Amino acid sequence: MIDTHAHLTKQFCEDTEKGVGAALKEGVKKIVLAASNVEESRENIELSKKYPGVLFPVVGIHPQQTDTESVEGLDKQLSQIEELIVENRDLVVGVGETGLDYSPAPEGEKDRTKEEQQKLFEAQIELGRKYGLAIVIHARKAMNEVIETVEVIEKEEGVLKGVFHCYVGGKKRIERILNLKGEWYFGIDGNLTYEDGLCEVVKKIPKERLVLETDSPFLTPVPHRGEVNSPANVRFVYKKVAEVWEVEVKEVIERVGKNATKLFSL
Repeated sequence: MIDTHAHLTKQFCEDTEKGVGAALKEGVKKIVLAASNVEESRENIELSKKYPGVLFPVVGIHPQQTDTESVEGLDKQLSQIEELIVENRDLVVGVGETGLDYSPAPEGEKDRTKEEQQKLFEAQIELGRKYGLAIVIHARKAMNEVIETVEVIEKEEGVLKGVFHCYVGGKKRIERILNLKGEWYFGIDGNLTYEDGLCEVVKKIPKERLVLETDSPFLTPVPHRGEVNSPANVRFVYKKVAEVWEVEVKEVIERVGKNATKLFSL
C-alpha cells in the first residue's frame, strides 16, 4: 500500500519513528510527505534521507498555513522552495500542498488574501511544470477557481500533472477535471469510511485516476475516528474502496499502487 499524503514532521507527529514503523508493519510500503510551509518542506527532505525508499518528500506552501517562525515575504519563501527542489532534485517528488482556500484560516494562522493565495498557487504550479513534478492541490471553498486556474495555465504553458488532494468536488466536477489537458488524479481520504456521498463519488472516478491518502494526523477513518490519524490507517481506506469497487483489497492495492507510482515517479 502507498499513502500519498501524510504530515509526519514534528509539528504534526509526536513520534515519527513509531508512525513509520507501525505503517510498515501494516503493509504500507511508501508514504508521500506533504508540506505546508518552508520549514516543513525542509523537514520532509531530512525525513526522506532517514527513511530512503519509504518516505518521499513534497515541498511547498499551503494557501493559508505559514512558517511558524518566519514573517518573510512570499517571493523569498518561493525562492527557498525552489532552492530545496534544485538541491534535492533526486529526492523531491512533488510541489505542494498548494492551491486556494477561501474558508476562514485555522486558529493561529494567517488569513491570506485571495490575491496572495493566487500568487502562491500560480508560482508553485510553475515550479511543478519547470521541474516535471506532481502538483499537490489543496482546494477548499474554491474548487471552481482552482480548476479555472489550471485550465488557463495548461492552455498557455502546456500540460501538467498532479492530484486534487482530499477531493471534495463532488460528482459534477469529475468530468471537468478529467478534461484538463494534463494528467490529474483524485486523492481520497479516511472520510470515505463515514461519508456515504463520497462513496458515490468514488464510483464515478476512473480507477486509473484514484490515489489514496490519510492526510495524517487528520481525517482518521473508521474504526479509529476521533483519534489522531497515522499512515498505518490508510489500510482502512483501501478496504473501503474495495467495498465500493466490489473487488478484493489486493486489486485495489495493485491498481492504486500503479497510479501513485506513476504520479509521483516513485
